[in-house]
Amino acid sequence: MERKTMNTNLDKLSKEDLEQLKKDVDKALKSVDARRKAEAKRAADQAAKEYGFSLDDLFGSTAAKGTKGLPKYANPADPTQTWTGRGRKPGWVNDALKAGKSLDDLAL
Repeated sequence: MERKTMNTNLDKLSKEDLEQLKKDVDKALKSVDARRKAEAKRAADQAAKEYGFSLDDLFGSTAAKGTKGLPKYANPADPTQTWTGRGRKPGWVNDALKAGKSLDDLAL
């Protein structure tokens, strides 16, 4: 993986700027983790389907474990907010649709 370098000189930032940067980095890391986890779940689901199974067939019912299914959509402004496409649409989905986006725009 290629590592990107930042041209930010941290010594020149104020304490408040550094604290905000830390919050932004923590939020970005959570977002990356949530996206990667959703991608891994979709890949596992696809692999199971290639053999004629579902993840429930292989690992038991996810409903018994309290999960609601694999996320299919994510909030572009905060990818940690996901929706499976079932049940009531979250507010961020309704807001995006009102703003002219489609569900395809929100798809993972």
